[in-house]
Amino acid sequence: MNKIANYFRESYKELMEKVTWPTWAQLQQSTMIVLVATLLFTFLVGVMDFSVGTILKQIYKLFA
Repeated sequence: MNKIANYFRESYKELMEKVTWPTWAQLQQSTMIVLVATLLFTFLVGVMDFSVGTILKQIYKLFA
């Protein structure tokens, strides 16, 4: 039981003393970067899906 208590005590100490938390401005900047990257990636996947679907439909029409 002492090991478990020691684990939580050390974890709390590490969380409070060794972890560096971002400032509000850094957090907002990082969030915007992730949001823009997600939207860009979603758009690219959508374009690729549409393109491949269109190409496959044309190929299927040739053999149907």
